[in-house]
Amino acid sequence: MESVAPAAGFLYWVGAGTVAYLVLRISYWLFTAVRVWGLGNEKGIGPGLGEWAVVTGSTDGIGKSYAEELAKRGMKVVLISRSQDKLNQVSSEIREKFKVETRTIAVDFESEDVYDKIEADLAGLEIGVLVNNVGKSYEYPEYFLNIPDLDNLIKKLININVVCVCKMTQLVLPGMRDRSKGVILNISSASGMYPIPLLALYSATKAFVDFFSQCLHEEYKSKGIFVQSVLPYFVATKLAKIRKPTLTVPSSETFVRSAIKTVGLLSRTNGCLIHSLMASVFSLLPSWVYFKVTAQISKSTRDRWLKKQKKN
Repeated sequence: MESVAPAAGFLYWVGAGTVAYLVLRISYWLFTAVRVWGLGNEKGIGPGLGEWAVVTGSTDGIGKSYAEELAKRGMKVVLISRSQDKLNQVSSEIREKFKVETRTIAVDFESEDVYDKIEADLAGLEIGVLVNNVGKSYEYPEYFLNIPDLDNLIKKLININVVCVCKMTQLVLPGMRDRSKGVILNISSASGMYPIPLLALYSATKAFVDFFSQCLHEEYKSKGIFVQSVLPYFVATKLAKIRKPTLTVPSSETFVRSAIKTVGLLSRTNGCLIHSLMASVFSLLPSWVYFKVTAQISKSTRDRWLKKQKKN
C-alpha cells in the first residue's frame, strides 16, 4: 500500500493540472469571444487610415458588402471587378446610399496584364484599406485529374486567387508603409485552414492566401499596417451557390458586419462567431476523421451535381 501512495499522488496532480489547464483555456476562449464578438472594434477602420478603400470582386457577395460597409464608415471606394455594367450599378447604389465618392476599374483578373492599368488608375489616391476579395473556385468538387479543362482552371485559379493578392498588395502597400498606417484584408477561406479533398487546387490557393497574410502581418505590424486573413465557411453568395442564409450560412451583409469588427483585434479570423465555433470543433477532430468527413461531403456534392447534369 505504501508503494501505491506516491503513484496516486502523482496521478492526482496530473489530473488537477489537466483540469486547471482546461479551465484556463476555456476561460481565455470565453474572454476572447466576448471581447471580439460581443464588443468588437467599431473604430478600427475608417477614413483615419486614408481617404480611399480599394475592393476587388466588389459587385456581388462579400466584396460588395465590404465596399458598402467601408462606405458606410465614410470611406471613398474604388470598386474593381470584371463587368463595367455591374460596377456602374454598384457604384451608383453606394454613392446614393452613403454619399461618398466612388471610382470603378473594370479588369479581368484571369489575365496577368491588368496591373499597369490598375496602378495608373490608383495613382495619387491615399489608400487606407485594401480588400483582396476576388476569388474563383471549382464548378463542383472533383478529383484533380478529372477536372474538365484542367490546364485552363489551373491558370485561372492561380491568377485570380494567388497572383492577384500578391500584385494588388504590391501596388497598395508602399503608400501604407510611407504613411505608417493601413489595413489589408485578404479573403481566404476555411478551405485554406485544412485540406479539402476534391477541392485540392482551390484549397491550396486559399492556404497560400492565409500563409501570405500571416507573414505580411508579422513583417509590417511594427510599421502601423494591419494585415488580416479572413477564413469564412459557407456564406450565402453566388460563388458558394447558396441563396438563402441559415444559422451556419450567414448572408454576406451579416458576415461582413461581424468580420469588420475584428480588424485590429484578430490578424486571423473566421469572421463571425458561428464560423469560429465551427473551426474550433474541426480543430479537435483527429486528421483521419476530418478527412473522412470532408471527403464524404465533397463526394456527395459531386454526385448530386453530376446527377443533375445528366437530367439536364
